[in-house]
Amino acid sequence: MAEPILSVRDLHTHFFADEGVVRAVDGTSFDLYQGRTLGIVGESGCGKSVTARSILRIVERPGRIVSGQILLRRDNGGSVDLVQLASDGAEMRAIRGGEIGLVFQEPMSSLSAFHTVGNQLIEAIRLHSSLSKRAARTRAIELLAMVGIPRPAQRVDAYSFELSGGLRQRVMIALALAAEPRILIADEPTTALDVTTQAQILDLLRRLQQERGLAVILITHDMGVIAEMTDDVVVMYLGHEVEKGPVDAIFHAPQHPYTRSLLRSIPSVLAEPRSRLATISGSIPHPYARPPGCPFHPRCAEYIAGVCEKSFPAEVSIADRHDVACHLYTTELATA
Repeated sequence: MAEPILSVRDLHTHFFADEGVVRAVDGTSFDLYQGRTLGIVGESGCGKSVTARSILRIVERPGRIVSGQILLRRDNGGSVDLVQLASDGAEMRAIRGGEIGLVFQEPMSSLSAFHTVGNQLIEAIRLHSSLSKRAARTRAIELLAMVGIPRPAQRVDAYSFELSGGLRQRVMIALALAAEPRILIADEPTTALDVTTQAQILDLLRRLQQERGLAVILITHDMGVIAEMTDDVVVMYLGHEVEKGPVDAIFHAPQHPYTRSLLRSIPSVLAEPRSRLATISGSIPHPYARPPGCPFHPRCAEYIAGVCEKSFPAEVSIADRHDVACHLYTTELATA
């Protein structure tokens, strides 16, 4: 494959509170390729959104990136480590929105209720271009039309509270694409939307990616969305990636017990009527009381006593671009 457009290497993002340290992202690594969609999946609290905010350097205090690299490949063939840039510096502000766009999880909390959607789009456009205000307004109308908003010339003067949830999410996508970025991060883009609107938003993202050759990071807890939308998958648990690989490998040959548990929990039309959905026992540990060793071992049906609670498993390559971090696949156990 070609060189990745974005590489995250051993990223650690921690939150330092009076009660203790929350290791929200604790050693995550993955690659994103041009024209492909990378899905990041896991339960709430696994560090998916913090990973996205770390890439854009918008982690709120008391959180900060402790270590790791976020390498963004430039058009000239070189690369820049976003971790080394000042989060409020000119270069990072140019990258944020200019080269990497973000669709936030909840549009009502991200869009200003005091400014029209057109004014917010115009501001984003002019921030990354030299267009006049009139030209930027024309561009804003074009963006609204591009994301499928009816009557864009009228809706450009609407306020966010005058729009439906689906239309607000389309405005968020238009804002993320205002400066024509090469990378789009969509953080739970279909949360709180009805199923019909969810399908429309996902179809829109797929169409825009195909038309623009975008590299997309799609963050979700929905395995069905992962199966439909992504090319590669990272499965996260408590800040770690426990398994990653091509989407077909993850769904047809899952290796980590957590991945298999997530897949078993998907409702099936082939299930017996009134049968109970499969669930994962227990719940995610409290952030101040992380278990030792493998973080999933208290909930794991394949837990190995004397091993899993003592050390974090090393990442093992199962097949081409398919890696898993689990003691079931360590060399010592495989030869025991």
